[in-house]
Amino acid sequence: MEKRATAVADSVPSPIDVHVGARIRQRRVALGMSQEKLGGALNLTFQQIQKYERGANRVGASRLYDLCRVFDVTADYFFEGLPDFDAIEAAGYLPHGAAAPAYVFAEEQARFAPEREEMPADTAELLRHFSRVTDPEVRLRILDLVKSLAAPAR
Repeated sequence: MEKRATAVADSVPSPIDVHVGARIRQRRVALGMSQEKLGGALNLTFQQIQKYERGANRVGASRLYDLCRVFDVTADYFFEGLPDFDAIEAAGYLPHGAAAPAYVFAEEQARFAPEREEMPADTAELLRHFSRVTDPEVRLRILDLVKSLAAPAR
């Protein structure tokens, strides 16, 4: 029974891997680079790039080095904005809750898989900034504001 619990836990991406994946996607999109083009530069398939961007595959040190070279950034770029998980837990956030920390940005991006549609740039920007709001009350007020401005669903 214990083995099964470990296998299930291992299948859930680490919030850090998801955050690094979101930063990979953010930089790729900012450079106007497709997943195929990035894959070609790293000798990977676009499916492998997708897995990195979702956090499903962990980025190793040598791959991180290659990404730094291709993106012309330092390694700390991929960890910028990484939430303080102790503070998040103390504030009452849950990893899979509605008021989740910055790594949720990548989870939201995963909903816009290439076979469906690409996330619009303004949506990505809104999610990126919203995910950095740490005060749960402020997050709820922002959500209420956006809902009030949104067109009614038909």
